[in-house]
Order: sequence, then structure tokens, then C-alpha cells
Amino acid sequence: MIQVRRGEERYRGGAADAGIVSLHAFSFGPHYDPGNLRFGALIACNEERLAPGAGFDEHPHRDTEIVTWVVEGELTHRDSTGRATTVRPGDLQRLSSAGGVRHVERNDGTVPLRFVQMWLTPHAPGGEPEYEVVRALAGPYALPRAGATLHVHRLGADGRAALPDAARVHVHVVRGAVRLGDEHLAAGDAARISDGSGLELVAPQGAECLVWEMGTEPVYG
Repeated sequence: MIQVRRGEERYRGGAADAGIVSLHAFSFGPHYDPGNLRFGALIACNEERLAPGAGFDEHPHRDTEIVTWVVEGELTHRDSTGRATTVRPGDLQRLSSAGGVRHVERNDGTVPLRFVQMWLTPHAPGGEPEYEVVRALAGPYALPRAGATLHVHRLGADGRAALPDAARVHVHVVRGAVRLGDEHLAAGDAARISDGSGLELVAPQGAECLVWEMGTEPVYG
């Protein structure tokens, strides 16, 4: 089964007067929607846009796997473990908040920042926080704590990418447009696929997509 969620259906958040625009694919904060809480382990897929000098002040997380993909600009990350990093387009950032961590996310650059941030629920709560940045990600990225794998597909004109045959697959179109069977997905659109097989993405003019492959293992929360 394929369920398509359009970009214009996302819940709009953030604080425009502070240079922050947030677009939420799932129930989030004040935008509570009991029919749209999660898809498998995935509980958030946020498109974030920060103007130069804007950002999220220090705030806490726990028992959440936070994966960030920078599309344009540079993201400055600082957290309560003492880490400070700049994340650039093509880099993947993972913060396993585990038993608890606080962090700051800012655009300290001179150009607008755009990133996609995805939250997944781990198999079990607690533990020690973990952090890493993979520079110039190439190939699938496994997230064992949540039983998920991220595939990043950058497709040229007429490019194709086979989707994994998995219990759950989530496709988010970062830029460009793709065909998925009879469905047409534009930038900001997403597809939630249950028990699919033999599916592929086709990008007539090129596209970039984030694809989560997930199983049916129980998750915490």
C-alpha cells in the first residue's frame, strides 16, 4: 500500500519573525493529530529553514534518534556533551539522545539554511547519548538502535532507484520530482509504503530523495 502525503499538507510551525520556518509531516507539538503520530519507527520528518543568525536555543531530547540532512547552507550544532560541529550539504548528522541530552541548532552563516530532520524511536529507552557526523555520505546509513536504514538517492535526469522490499518504506522528496508507480511526487511530498515490493523511483528531470527502510520490530514509545 502506498499513502502519499503532499508538502502543502504539512503542519506549519516555527517563528517567522525570528527567521524560523518549520514544516512538520507528522503530529508535532501544538499540531496534535492522533491519526498521524508515526510511521513505523519514524515520528518526525521536519523541513527546517533558518535565516542567517536564526536558530533553536538549547533544548532537551531523550529516547529519540535524531538524523539531520543539510540541503543548503551550514548548520551549527552544540550539545551538552561538549561537542560543537558544523554540518554542511551532503553531510549526515546523528544524535542519539538516549537517557538525555541538550543541544543548540543555529545558522551562524551568511546564507539561508535548509535541512531535513528526522526523529525515530529506538528499540529501548535509556543508555548513553551518541553523536556522529558522516561527511559526504556515500551508501546506506544503518541506524541499529531503531532498526532502520537511510538511503539517500541523488538521481540525474531519467535516473532510477529501486526501493527496498521492506515492511515499511518512507520516501521524502528533498528536491526535484519523481514517479512512484502511478504517483507523482514533487519536492516536499512523501510516500509511506507498507509491504511494497518491486517499486522504484523515476526522476525525469533529476531529484534527491531520502528513503527510510524499516522493519516490524517493536520500538519503544
